[in-house]
Amino acid sequence: MSELVNLRDDLRLFAAERDWDQFHSPKNLASALAVEAAELLEPFQWLTEEQSQNLDAKRRAAVADEIADVQIYLVRLADKLDIDLLQAVRAKMVHNANKYPVESFKGSARKYSDI
Repeated sequence: MSELVNLRDDLRLFAAERDWDQFHSPKNLASALAVEAAELLEPFQWLTEEQSQNLDAKRRAAVADEIADVQIYLVRLADKLDIDLLQAVRAKMVHNANKYPVESFKGSARKYSDI
């Protein structure tokens, strides 16, 4: 069994033990995910590019906590919608490889619609 499946199962149990499934609708989980993703920006606010790549221990811990929150809600949302998260990511990578071929986009931040 994969670590992601184990995590999903642990999160199911965590929510069930607290009777939180009643609150974990896809809409609510997507909203919570968006809030946590926004909170992930806070430790980076006002940092230079270089500072953002060399976080002190306190900021790094804050980023780790927010990344964990994002992952928790993402896994719960995928679970509620019966989406295999790893399969969805792999499919999206194939899609993106076709959308952004190396020969056209290597070293470029352009969007696919800009070529």
